[in-house]
Amino acid sequence: MDVGKEDSGGPIPGRGWRRWAMDTRPLRRPAYRRLWGSTVVTAVGSQLTAVAVPKQIYDITGSSVWVGYASLAGLVPLVVFALWGGAVADRMDRRKLLLISDSGIAVTSVLLWAQAFAGLDSVAALMVLLAVQQAFFGLVSPARSASIPRLVPADELPAANALGSTVSQTGMLVGPLLAGALIPVIGLAELYLIDAVALSAAVWADWRLPALPPLGGAAAVARSGWREIVAGFRYIAAHKVLLLSFLADIIAMVLGMPRALFPQLASETYVAHGEGFALGVLYAAIPVGAVLGGLASGTFSRARRHGLLVIASVIAWGLAIMGFGLSGSLWVALAFLVAAGVADMVSMVFRGAILLSAATDEMRGRMQGVFTVVVAGGPRLADALHGAGGSAFGPRTAIAVGGGLVVVLSLALAAAPTLRRYRA
Repeated sequence: MDVGKEDSGGPIPGRGWRRWAMDTRPLRRPAYRRLWGSTVVTAVGSQLTAVAVPKQIYDITGSSVWVGYASLAGLVPLVVFALWGGAVADRMDRRKLLLISDSGIAVTSVLLWAQAFAGLDSVAALMVLLAVQQAFFGLVSPARSASIPRLVPADELPAANALGSTVSQTGMLVGPLLAGALIPVIGLAELYLIDAVALSAAVWADWRLPALPPLGGAAAVARSGWREIVAGFRYIAAHKVLLLSFLADIIAMVLGMPRALFPQLASETYVAHGEGFALGVLYAAIPVGAVLGGLASGTFSRARRHGLLVIASVIAWGLAIMGFGLSGSLWVALAFLVAAGVADMVSMVFRGAILLSAATDEMRGRMQGVFTVVVAGGPRLADALHGAGGSAFGPRTAIAVGGGLVVVLSLALAAAPTLRRYRA
């Protein structure tokens, strides 16, 4: 059954300050609550592994170059399997795909723990396991996101996206801090084991979900290959609101994500505060803003002009990044990064809502596969672009120019009425 076609379940609750508080209505629905609960337990666990892999590679090689190679080793299978996984998610029971993929990630985490516990010290083994794990992650992400409209009504999609995004951003904030605290106490290998236990809980939650077969029934089940992936891109090209929403994210992330320059800023511009402290708070600031935005997302469910809100939030992101680049004070810089995080949360929620509402169910998996590629690939391209710009012109100039370009191109995007006028 497509829950999105059911009654919304009553009016949006809350008056006064409660209008701003996070809309938790989707959590009243048991199936969505199980899916969201699995995200809660894995959000932190996955970040423990995200810290442990580069730390272990650096400990083995003493080289940041190998850490960069490992990032590429994980990116390629993520891109390939996210695109393919989106096609698979449109052609088979999404619950089964979630079970297979989360189980694969859990087994890989156990193998990562085993190699670390045994003291294998093999970069090749680490990179292979990381590549396999990212392949499974590429499979699971489209299926997880594409399942949401089958579990909640259409008017609760922004709230469901806000709940999921807030959990993910909280994991990005808490996970690295927890990893830093746990490594000296329990050791690096045990971080992988904690992640494996969290994933076991996710598999159990997947098991308790209802069946999520293609809505077309048996006739919809077909071979999932490159032809279906190409059909997904043709679908995007034919639906301009989807194409423009992807373009908005690419503009924001490729031109405006400055994280590659955080180490240089911490060691040069803000070194008076302590390089380690400055680096930590710079990395934490955007997730903090995103979490704050999620906690105050109650009005998201009332909004209908989703396209305009995407454009406005990307412009706000660009302005905040410009302010960050021009800031000589660490505390002012952090304030701008927190503001950027709030804008990013708004953009994520409404871009996600557009993808889930504007696409038909038989295309949602492929749309989420492309979304995963954009979200994962954009910041990595930004790392290369900002790294080159920071070396050539200085970090603050590169960041300010990037933020300015985001604003200019977003205003140009606003001239296209397809996205600007899109309503839920």
